[in-house]
Amino acid sequence: MKSLLLGSAALALSATFALADTVRLGTEGAYPPYNFINDAGEVDGFERELGDELCKRAELTCEWVTNDWDSIIPNLLSGNYDAIIAGMSITDERKEVVAFTEGYTQPSPSAYAALSEGVDVTSSVVAAQAGTIQAAHVAESGATLVEFPTPDETIAAVNSGETDVVMADKDFLAPIVESSDLVFLGDVYLGGGIGMAFRQSDDEMRGKFNAAIASMKEDGSLNDMLEKWEIEGQF
Repeated sequence: MKSLLLGSAALALSATFALADTVRLGTEGAYPPYNFINDAGEVDGFERELGDELCKRAELTCEWVTNDWDSIIPNLLSGNYDAIIAGMSITDERKEVVAFTEGYTQPSPSAYAALSEGVDVTSSVVAAQAGTIQAAHVAESGATLVEFPTPDETIAAVNSGETDVVMADKDFLAPIVESSDLVFLGDVYLGGGIGMAFRQSDDEMRGKFNAAIASMKEDGSLNDMLEKWEIEGQF
């Protein structure tokens, strides 16, 4: 899914991780159905349900922390939380700075959407959230990229005419297209699926979550959860 501009690898912590009494899970809280803030002001969505189940299976006590997308990796590396579970695509660029679990989704499509059909996405002005794999793809496609801090701002930009097209995860765009005047223009597969990200020194904790993810794949509960939240990329 989303790909962050990583910044300096010098932020990485060199200390060996010791399992904490409470594991802090960092998420954005602004990218439904993966993660969002509900009416009660709590983290909700597919990744909230998934993270809680993974912590249960790993026999860990967890708490949720929200963080803006553009600083979500730097703040992991500086110790503000212990793991990222935020619709983050597994990419080679990120692997240079963080360590991923195995994917808890298969690669799923990104999509373009606009207010009318027939728009040439390679020569248009395209909105994408800053630091995502979609933004990187648009920048390489020949289109004019306009980046926004949040996904909601990308939708507002195309609706207002500031941009011609928006590009994002199709899972995010699908309910918006269904309930608005936007139409899909096409799909693109980017990234290597979505996984949890950890500091590279935190192998012990990452191993616990890897084992929990594997157990959910084996018993079918992960696919059930993906289906419940209408997320593509089932196993």
